[in-house]
Amino acid sequence: MSNASAKNVNAPADIKKKSQFVEVWKRLCRNKTAVLGLVIVALLTLMAILSPILIDYETQVIKTNYSEALQAPSADHWFGTDEMGRDILLRVMYGSTVSLSIGVVTVAVSLTVGLILGAAAGYFGGKTDMIIMRIMDIFLAIPGTLLAICIVASLGNSIPNLVIAQAVSSIPTFSRVVRGAVITARDADYVEAARAIGAKDATIIFHEVLPNSLAPIIVQTTLQVASVILSIAGLSFIGLGIPAPRPEWGAMLSGARAYIRDYSYMCLFPGLAIMTTILSLNLLGDGLRDALDPRLR
Repeated sequence: MSNASAKNVNAPADIKKKSQFVEVWKRLCRNKTAVLGLVIVALLTLMAILSPILIDYETQVIKTNYSEALQAPSADHWFGTDEMGRDILLRVMYGSTVSLSIGVVTVAVSLTVGLILGAAAGYFGGKTDMIIMRIMDIFLAIPGTLLAICIVASLGNSIPNLVIAQAVSSIPTFSRVVRGAVITARDADYVEAARAIGAKDATIIFHEVLPNSLAPIIVQTTLQVASVILSIAGLSFIGLGIPAPRPEWGAMLSGARAYIRDYSYMCLFPGLAIMTTILSLNLLGDGLRDALDPRLR
């Protein structure tokens, strides 16, 4: 087949994919709350990327300056200063890098493992499905936060161990979502056609089934990032999260508890950062769910 003929064959598929993306984007843009969530997430991501570049970690984030301790919000320090004289605004901004990066990495790890396990369980069924899902049920029987606490307490308080703890507790959720999507797609005509031409199971799963099961996976990924960030903040609040002096929103809240009566702003701004991030991700996730729902097309 000539290059021109190959391009003509692939053109309709490319046009269809592009048109589907455009339709999803239009439906998402019609949802004002989803657009608001998308804008906030984009701003938070931009802040997380630029903060390590614009803010000096050693001199502006962790360096103590007791002569400026416990100053209320002002023109010099928009969010005030903490008990060690550190600027809360800069620490909140730098904390976005910590929270978002750990959240994204954790979800990427758990999504990768969950995709493999869920796809295998849903596609092959039978004993494979039973074994994988029963193992996932065991993990689901343990509360995610309790499981994360046990893992961090056992392995030690560090960022890699925190990622492992959160990933382990998130894998069962992704496995079930992927399994359900794969079961729906595995008997479709395009899968039967791939089997008929002799395609291997791995090829069918990763080239046919999973690409056509992305809608619920994308939504769950967005919502899971919010859940992981909230869980990380909770672990840091009880002293099992990000080790000091690295700024993290939950750890900042924990350190500000002793000053909440007289210096409430120390708790206010880290708390608002957590709330805004979780709310925006949930709004975006709900909007994506509606935009990707084929019943609304």
